[in-house]
Amino acid sequence: MTGPSGSKHPARPEVWLRGPIPGISVLLQPVAHALLQAREEVASVMQDFPEERLWTRPGGVASVGFHLQHLAGVLDRLFTYARGEALNAVQLSVLQKEGTPPDSPVSSRELVAAFHRQVELAMEALRTTGESALTEARTVGRSQLPSTVLGLLVHAAEHIQRHVGQLLVTVRVQQKSC
Repeated sequence: MTGPSGSKHPARPEVWLRGPIPGISVLLQPVAHALLQAREEVASVMQDFPEERLWTRPGGVASVGFHLQHLAGVLDRLFTYARGEALNAVQLSVLQKEGTPPDSPVSSRELVAAFHRQVELAMEALRTTGESALTEARTVGRSQLPSTVLGLLVHAAEHIQRHVGQLLVTVRVQQKSC
């Protein structure tokens, strides 16, 4: 039996239909559900991905490697802003290098593991974010654009889901051309 996306795993409810995530505010459950769903989908789609295609760009779209780098990086950056902090030099360097293969070889498994670690850090941050903090003002980027803690957390979930969707399509295109 396969799941709804054609995966080799039996169908099971999406994360949001499995109930609340312990220790996370009811107001932040949708964020947690989206991040955990993304983690599962990335792990599933990357299981048999051919390593030699990690940095190829079919039809000029972003590579699978870029999406995996970006998933971890953007989650780190948006949660940094949600804490009220500016990006540090390491984060800015990571941002500049997204989309290019690292100087030393990295496997898709390593990139997936980095995203999984970032999801775990995000889940811990969600567990420690009180409801009273959700409407606190935050700024984004060098331009100090206005947002709130909740705005940043929701955008993180939405942005991650957008890139997971793009990753799923790119992986499928890459596998069909093998």
